[in-house]
Order: sequence, then structure tokens, then C-alpha cells
Amino acid sequence: MTDMTVPRHLGFIVDGNRRWAKKHGLPTYEGHLAGYNTLKDIIVETIDQGVEYISLYTFSTENWQRAKEEVSNLMGLMMRLFKTDMKLLLDNDLRLVVAGSRDRLPKKMNDAIDTVQERTAHCRRGTVVVCFNYGGQQEIVQAVRTLIEQHVASEEVTIERLSEAMYQPEVPPVDMIVRTSGEKRLSNFMLWRSPYSEILFLDKLFPDMTKADVAAIIKEYTNRSRRFGG
Repeated sequence: MTDMTVPRHLGFIVDGNRRWAKKHGLPTYEGHLAGYNTLKDIIVETIDQGVEYISLYTFSTENWQRAKEEVSNLMGLMMRLFKTDMKLLLDNDLRLVVAGSRDRLPKKMNDAIDTVQERTAHCRRGTVVVCFNYGGQQEIVQAVRTLIEQHVASEEVTIERLSEAMYQPEVPPVDMIVRTSGEKRLSNFMLWRSPYSEILFLDKLFPDMTKADVAAIIKEYTNRSRRFGG
């Protein structure tokens, strides 16, 4: 039977910014900037389509291995999202939460994250989950450590208890994961929240994504028949 509802939680593995820059003969930073500008449009359009949660894989724990200049540029763009573009979030009644480790982040970045989460906490139309300095395996490891620190007995460890120890535990499982750029990997994204996620791989580079693509993604989800192992 076809599920005629929109996904509650749509996850994006943002990929293809660097290839977009190379394709257009531009520096890597211009690809990330183009992707960043597209990101804002995709966020608003996704929520406008009725999706409650949109998660965005913007910087993984492995991305620190990239060139120092590229990492610095990415950090600058994220600061713009957390500070300069807070007005976009507030104007659209969007709450922003960050999922990921705070380790290795400079104090000004952590302060900006705290501020944007506090300032948008009252927003109710949708939630933007920014997966930043994020790794799915690391999230699970951190959750296990939390239970150990809480002295939870082994027989009391359940799926529910572990879920409560994840980053931003109120964020529900991902209904559909979308990866752009033609790559067909999850790349350590939302491993705990994706046991039954629908997956969609798009050949389009992320900076080329449009509002029409969001509508097409939701239509694809609507036309699928979801199964949960039963």
C-alpha cells in the first residue's frame, strides 16, 4: 500500500560541492559557498513541503583530514549559518539543533552553537538538525559511554535507553536519506536512526539542487511502500 504522507524526517548527505567547483573551473571555496547558498533554499522548501525535521550532513569527523584552508573555509560558512543567518531561521519559525561532538571546535564556534540553539528553541514550524563534526559510529560510542557513566546495568541497556543517550535524542528516525553527487554510500551518517530509512541517490551535484528537486524527492518517498521487517 502506498504511503501518501510526506516524510517526518528527511536527511541530506550534502555532497558534490568540490566537484561542482572543479566542473565550473572555480576554487574549492566557491563550490562550498554555492552549496551553502543552495542549502538555505533546500531547508526552507523542505519545511514548506510539510517535513518536520531536516537533517544535514555538513561536516564529518573525518573532514578534519582535508586541507587546512578548506577546513577553515567550511568553519567560516558554518559560523554564517549559526550567526548571520539566524534571522532566516527565526523568520521561518525554524528551530536549529546541532548533532555532533563539540571536541576540537573553537570556543567561538561552541558559543555560536549555544546561542543559535537557545535563540531558536521556541520555534515550532520545523527543526533543522545540523550534523556538524558528526560521525554515526562516534555517536553510538558516545551514547554507550553515557550509559556507563550513568552506571546503567547491562540488563537494563535497551534500544530505548541507548536512543535517549544519542545526540539530540528528541530527533526521530530518518524516513528517507538523500545523497547527492551520484555517490552511493551512507558515509557514517545517522547510523542509529536509519535502520529502516528509505535511501535515494541523486546524480545531481548539491549546488545544482532546486526547490523542484525537493518536491520530486517527497513524491518519490510518497510512491514507495515502506517496510519495517514485518
